[in-house]
Amino acid sequence: MIVKSAEFICSNTQVSKLPPPEKPEYAFIGRSNVGKSSLINMLTAKKGLAKTSQTPGKTQLINHFLINDEWFLVDLPGYGYARISKSKKEDWNKFIRFYLDKRESLQCVMVLIDSRLEPQKIDLEFCNWLGEHGLPFVIIFTKADKQSSIKTDQNVAQFKRKLTETFDPMPDYFVTSSESKLGREEVLGFIDSINARFTGIDNMDYK
Repeated sequence: MIVKSAEFICSNTQVSKLPPPEKPEYAFIGRSNVGKSSLINMLTAKKGLAKTSQTPGKTQLINHFLINDEWFLVDLPGYGYARISKSKKEDWNKFIRFYLDKRESLQCVMVLIDSRLEPQKIDLEFCNWLGEHGLPFVIIFTKADKQSSIKTDQNVAQFKRKLTETFDPMPDYFVTSSESKLGREEVLGFIDSINARFTGIDNMDYK
């Protein structure tokens, strides 16, 4: 896929105010500080499209970006950030999960995992929640440039082993680096393959 255009459309916390579910969309989500904004900017080849920050938890809204006038890339708030109030965290969880569970045009959830870390309980629990709700998802391992390829392979293998305790088969996964653009073509190619099958909200072949 060649990304010819990428534009910000809207930010909000109300699913009822999202763009009409007429185009396929892909939700990007992960723990705070997983490198989501950098990954989005790398995939779209548009520096600054998604705002990066050294402060975890900055993304607090559902952000829609229209790619090639054909599909939506959706930037969701990170989960697992401890420095927010319990009530705020519960509100975030409620509207994020409502979006994921009810959005008709959502084709796949892209779950970002920091490749530098051993399997984290919160990531595994989120993947299991998606599975329990029948939501299709893939794993995108980030920050592969921050360590040796051997260490990345070891952490990916560990995460796969943990996930296969509850999933058979293992969901698809990609190893990426926002710095080197590793995995860019693979992720965009995956999205392109699903878009090719999308004919409207009644076409849920991938689900």
